[in-house]
Amino acid sequence: MKINLIETGQFRLDGGAMFGVVPKTLWERAYDPGDDKNRIPLQARILLIQTGNKNILIDTGNGTKFDEKKKSIYDINFETSLPNNFLAPYGLRPDQITDVILTHLHFDHCGGATHIENGKVVPSFPNAKYYVQREQYNHALNPTMKDTASYFQENYVPLKENGMLELLDGDGEILTGVSAITVDGHTPKMQMIKINDGVNTFLYIADLIPTSAHIPLPYILAYDNYPLTTLKEKGKLLPIIVENNWTVIFEHDNFVPAGKIIYDETKRTYKLGEKQTL
Repeated sequence: MKINLIETGQFRLDGGAMFGVVPKTLWERAYDPGDDKNRIPLQARILLIQTGNKNILIDTGNGTKFDEKKKSIYDINFETSLPNNFLAPYGLRPDQITDVILTHLHFDHCGGATHIENGKVVPSFPNAKYYVQREQYNHALNPTMKDTASYFQENYVPLKENGMLELLDGDGEILTGVSAITVDGHTPKMQMIKINDGVNTFLYIADLIPTSAHIPLPYILAYDNYPLTTLKEKGKLLPIIVENNWTVIFEHDNFVPAGKIIYDETKRTYKLGEKQTL
């Protein structure tokens, strides 16, 4: 099994929304003070897993289906968001991707799953099977007023219409060595992806801990539908990560791609230990 982190491009979101109740005087020291619009730099970091005859992507980044207004709001780089461009360094074309696992259907995770071709929205990876949790898909069709701005149906409905989308029901192995662990605080049935290569275990943790600055328990996204649920989920998962020495992959951290998490006995908090790049 070969695992590569792919950075599909920087974008920006409001720092306050990214850190919830944590005041800026704390989060700007833990991460980045933000620009003159209070937006912090984030990365749309996806995962490429190559094993046997499989070329598997975990998430697809923002994609390029934004009008100029949204492109400006989120400060997205379209060039690095194009599948042809981010796959080329690995000698791959979009039609060689066999499987695409989507952690959830917010635009910054699945926007690259489709693109516009001759005025029509089509799947970006035409020979792939796409996977997402059934409950997440149903929620994405009818989101709440709180999270409706994060869901664009053109990112995922065409996958279903083309018979390419497989809906999953809960935790378990999706492909050999690649498993889902579902959580509900951020959005219903977001699936974190656990990868075991026979020696090491990696956890693509999605938006439960989007950056290494979000490791401490109270550092929770204001975007989360159920922040107290997120708090419980982090409290349950972090000891497992530390005890089993898993490597955590941070999907949105612009500065730390991956690393080990440790527990600081003195300060009684979880924090980043060894930084890794894979």
